This record gives sequence, C-alpha cells and structure tokens, in this order.
Amino acid sequence: MAFTRISITLPRDVLAAADRRARALDRSRSWLIVEALRAYLATPVRSQVREPDAPVYAVREVADARRQHLAADLKRSPAERLQRAEQLARLARQVRPRRGRRQQVIGFDSYQDFYEWKKARLAGE
Repeated sequence: MAFTRISITLPRDVLAAADRRARALDRSRSWLIVEALRAYLATPVRSQVREPDAPVYAVREVADARRQHLAADLKRSPAERLQRAEQLARLARQVRPRRGRRQQVIGFDSYQDFYEWKKARLAGE
C-alpha cells in the first residue's frame, strides 16, 4: 500500500484527545486519523436539503405549505419557473405599482462573480 505524507492543522484540544485515544488503543496518531477518515468516508452523504421539522419562525401549517410549494416548483423546468416568476411579478405590479426607484434582482453563479461585480460597481464602471 502506498502512503503519502500530509500536513494538517488541528485545534490543540482535538489533537490532545486524539493522542489520548491513540495511546489508549496502543496505536499511532496516524492510524487513529486514518481510521477516523475511513469511518467518516463510509457514511453516505446526505444529498437532499431538508428544512427543519418545526421552524421557529412559522407555525406548522405554514411550514407544510412552504414545503408543498417548494416541491411543486422543483417539478417545473427552469423555463417554467422563470415564466411563473414573470407572471407573479406582473401580478405584484398590478396590486402595488412601482413608485420611485426601480428595484433589480441580480443572480450570480458564485461568490467570486458577485465580488467582481461589486468591485466594478464601486469603481464606477
């Protein structure tokens, strides 16, 4: 089996606890860390985002309605979602017409894209 040496930084208390556990098992620190990583990597990754069962900001009925709405929206294609958002925006303007400054929603693929946009905006581009 081939090995590779790495360097990691740990909080002192975590390292001390790892050393105590390795001594108690009569094993090396490296063995303990490898076994811990193997155990961690063996657990399946939770691929679903899950809302808490009882949100502190809403009653149960509101949380259930939000989940149903989200599930329905996720069944739509991106084009359908965009069309629905445009319909809702038109409806909102009918109910409450815009006054004063126009608001704008901008989406970014990454924080880096947002940062570059913000930097350019502050520079006056």
